[in-house]
Amino acid sequence: MSSAQDLTTLGVTPFSFHADQPLFRVNSGVSLHEALHHASDLLHVAKQLAEDAAMTKETDRYAWASHYLQEMVKAVVDDVAKVLGSPGNLQ
Repeated sequence: MSSAQDLTTLGVTPFSFHADQPLFRVNSGVSLHEALHHASDLLHVAKQLAEDAAMTKETDRYAWASHYLQEMVKAVVDDVAKVLGSPGNLQ
């Protein structure tokens, strides 16, 4: 059994697919605390960009930036979920 502070990302979750091939992947060995903190920061910026895109004309670049940030966050959260769902972790 591992303590929460010892758990790290697996590095198996890809994102940004092009022609069914992932361009990026979450790195392994990052503490879950740091990974989730970074995901929270990315979500904050993505939310601000999405709000700007919704309220202002001709801001599709904000929408796309928000989309890519959300894709990154999803990969980090999915990787963390795989760690927490692994047998033997935090029982």
